[in-house]
Amino acid sequence: NGGRRFDFIRRANFWKWYSDYFPAKLIKESDLDPSKTYVFGYHPHGVISVGAWIAFATEATGHSELFPGITCRVLTLAGNFNIPIYRDYLMAQGLASVSRQSIMNILRKGPGNAVMIVIGGAGESLSARPGINDLILKKRLGFIRIAFKSGASLCPVFSFGENDIWDQANNPKGSKIWKFQKSMQSLSGWTLPLFHGRGLFNYDWGVLPHRRPITTIVGTPIDVVQNDNPTDEEVLEVQKKYIAGLYEIWNKYKDIYAKDRKRELTIVE
Repeated sequence: NGGRRFDFIRRANFWKWYSDYFPAKLIKESDLDPSKTYVFGYHPHGVISVGAWIAFATEATGHSELFPGITCRVLTLAGNFNIPIYRDYLMAQGLASVSRQSIMNILRKGPGNAVMIVIGGAGESLSARPGINDLILKKRLGFIRIAFKSGASLCPVFSFGENDIWDQANNPKGSKIWKFQKSMQSLSGWTLPLFHGRGLFNYDWGVLPHRRPITTIVGTPIDVVQNDNPTDEEVLEVQKKYIAGLYEIWNKYKDIYAKDRKRELTIVE
């Protein structure tokens, strides 16, 4: 039902220090109407979606000031809420389950409520590497159907630098590493990216993320007319608009925030 969100936890000084480490920044393309509900789609997943956490689960980058009247809850796997104490901490931060029932309960609370879904999921984390932004999106239609069912507007969100803060072991599709990681995903819902960053006293190896900028852009919302049973054609039409919104963000900001990209934004699945 949306957790037990506490503003003082979201505004803790620690999160501002954490944000400044990279540094992280949040930019909006347009104002959001607090009389509507929203589904934010976040891309790319990265190793652990650091940019999503900073921009939507904390106030380190000024979410409430940028989007007054909007209460957004970051969604994560339901299994995270089976761990005592940890589950209470997540809910205090404003997180909720990514289950369909949870999402609908939140959006039915009425105007000004929003959810943030990392669309690519765990599978996308395996391709998170500096300079590469490969998205899993083609068959991800569930969030669009939820927007139809709830009448919520869709907001594409792209985070430049999300994939740049850790390096990852080479795991081409079909390799032994990749097969092991996919097996872990099928068994637990989690993936196991073999990543490394920097250390406390060196810049070459360690578990800490590299100090590289993360800039999260919230695109222009796409209005969706409420419909309990949209046709496949209607869903795909909205998907086209959503993908176009993502590419609009990418093309506008790539030469500013993705100067060292190895290739262009690509939807691989």
